[in-house]
Amino acid sequence: MASRVSKASAGGRCQVIPLGRIDERRGSLCVAQVGEHISFEIQRVYWVFAVPGEGERAHHAHREQHELLVAARGTFTVHCDDGDIRSSYTLDSPDAGLLLPPMVFHHLDDFSADALCLVLASGPYYASEYVHDYDEFRELMAQW
Repeated sequence: MASRVSKASAGGRCQVIPLGRIDERRGSLCVAQVGEHISFEIQRVYWVFAVPGEGERAHHAHREQHELLVAARGTFTVHCDDGDIRSSYTLDSPDAGLLLPPMVFHHLDDFSADALCLVLASGPYYASEYVHDYDEFRELMAQW
């Protein structure tokens, strides 16, 4: 089965990455392998779930880290701003992920009730890694 990632608007530095998928009688399996599907070493894995109706997550950029977001279950939309181009992606299949390189301001919304957003990150959590203020993001991008 092919991925059903829809791009409301595409462009910029965010990239949809097809992941491995095997469908058989016993069930389906998806795989994300470093060097084949993922271009960075994974140092942290976390997941977002039980987001209330009308809830939003993120609203930040990472200074140096890469992330791969996967809709392990359900659907949600990722809005990206790389300083030049704004794009939106609806993730609704576990066989594709959205690669967020460093310095992409993003937020997630439109979560289905059963949504599970799996995130593979290139580094551990450091509060200083995050840019939460959009004006600061714009200033940093002007120097980037």
